[in-house]
Amino acid sequence: MMEAPTNLEIRCAELGRKLSERVKDEKVFNEALSILEEQGPYAMFLYLKARHKEEAGPISEKSLDFLSSIFGLSKKGDVLEAIKELATDLDRLLFARDLLRTALSYARYHLKAGKD
Repeated sequence: MMEAPTNLEIRCAELGRKLSERVKDEKVFNEALSILEEQGPYAMFLYLKARHKEEAGPISEKSLDFLSSIFGLSKKGDVLEAIKELATDLDRLLFARDLLRTALSYARYHLKAGKD
């Protein structure tokens, strides 16, 4: 079995591709990025759950798998609980925010590339 790439840029690009395959509305990614920048990961996932119920599931699920694989999180199944766990260490939380920002940006790029 082939190991997952350890290059985090590539891992973010792969997450972005997976997200763009499940969510076809670029507006969702734009709004998620905006909330992520202003209020952080917890607010972003909560916003998605409140405003984009259909898209929140796939984004949360894939993001949780990604974050769990990077940070070894114990809160499987609930992305909000996982973010709370990350929040116990500010450096890890900020790093997770940066990784999510990169992945969501790649999701937008994949959507744009798919339209051509």
